[in-house]
Amino acid sequence: MQAGTINVNDFKTGVTIEIDNQPYRVLEFLHVKPGKGAAFVRTKLKNLLSNSNQEKTFRGGETVGMADVQRREAQFSYMDGEEFVFMDQDTYEETRLARDDWAKFLKEGAICSLLFYSGKVISVEPPNFVDLLVVDTPPGVKGNTASGGGSKKATLETGAVIDVPLFINNGELIKVDARSETYLNRAKE
Repeated sequence: MQAGTINVNDFKTGVTIEIDNQPYRVLEFLHVKPGKGAAFVRTKLKNLLSNSNQEKTFRGGETVGMADVQRREAQFSYMDGEEFVFMDQDTYEETRLARDDWAKFLKEGAICSLLFYSGKVISVEPPNFVDLLVVDTPPGVKGNTASGGGSKKATLETGAVIDVPLFINNGELIKVDARSETYLNRAKE
């Protein structure tokens, strides 16, 4: 289902387009103007149905269809076995989804966006920034400071593993960027 068209010169990160009746999200794009020949746009796309990434090159000025992807706010309510249960914030309708990459940084009660394509949930967008508890990380060595550099692995309360600075300890609450999966800072309690 197409919802209009977009010129490839107007691509932005996060735009959803439709190619061969499949919805794709633009992850990266680069406008290339060679010294000789026509300009083109090199992109990295994520198929929202299969979760696979692919690279595609478009001619400059080409138009492609926009994917008709709707976003609805929902709250992650609880886990039911291996399923994540979400509640629509407007209709209070429940949606059950199997675990996927989006679940890494999801805590109960978090407000997310459910992405719908052709009336079916195809993905979940967790909050961009989340405060999570560090449950397991090796101890820091004496003398480690914020400016001391270096990092170590830390397991968070959701089971995700990220790199954190050496001064972070077990039991600390940290702020994480869920999009880039990186440590930002200590969270305010």
